[in-house]
Amino acid sequence: MNNDKVSEAITVIDPVRSWGFPDFSELFHYRDLIYFFVWRSIKVAYAQSVGGLAWAVVQPALQVFVFSLIFGGLLQLDTGGIPYPLFSTVAVIPWTYMAGVMTVGSGSLVANTGMLGKVYFPRLIFVLNPAIGGLLPFFISLILIVVVMIFYQQPLTKQLLVLPLVFVLMMAAPFAIALLMASLTIRFRDFQIIMGQCMRVMVYFVPVMYPSSQISPEWRSLYIVNPFVGVIEGYRSCLLGEPIYWDSLIWSASVTTFLLIFGMLYFHRMERVVVDVI
Repeated sequence: MNNDKVSEAITVIDPVRSWGFPDFSELFHYRDLIYFFVWRSIKVAYAQSVGGLAWAVVQPALQVFVFSLIFGGLLQLDTGGIPYPLFSTVAVIPWTYMAGVMTVGSGSLVANTGMLGKVYFPRLIFVLNPAIGGLLPFFISLILIVVVMIFYQQPLTKQLLVLPLVFVLMMAAPFAIALLMASLTIRFRDFQIIMGQCMRVMVYFVPVMYPSSQISPEWRSLYIVNPFVGVIEGYRSCLLGEPIYWDSLIWSASVTTFLLIFGMLYFHRMERVVVDVI
């Protein structure tokens, strides 16, 4: 008779604290699922289109063309001697990424209601998906920036050393807002409508079409509280050799950090009841 003891796996389920941070170790455990969601979103967006990933370049190029025609041509907007197509291209590309993350991420939980109640996995993956998946079209659209910079013979500058910081802020700022809006949308669907309306007007509060020098000095201290201002100004400084506006970068980093911490805490709180109220 075999007297060996058979070890049994014991699963301990602890109560989830109402306030706290999500378990980030779970994201590593579900890394294959993250890859699946990101790959699925890319295939859904581009697989059945004739242009495919080429639309990642065509869409911002059309937007730059319209901005150049209206603001650079008809309105003769002063850009400090920088050709307007170059001026707008380095801003349109990062703004397109950030707008996409906020739009898709804020409604990601509502859009996947059919999946939430069937199987458990970290709900943070839904919001993380557009932030990671949007990087592929972003990197492809950088081809447009390279082409325009070569066409206008724009040299590389030492400000490029700050570009990694600006890139991190470009990813973190829209993700923080999408995280907070997705948490609010779980219980109040009005925020999904509010977010859609905000995205239509938010571009006018970011220096994408116009230089931030157009903002009067007495309003700038309030203007740079917008975390996206620092990102756009940062890209122009790094790629076009303009002076680095440290005030907007510091505000962008500070506001983004606050929104990210608060968004994580509130998302974790709402994650406990997401299946019940969504």
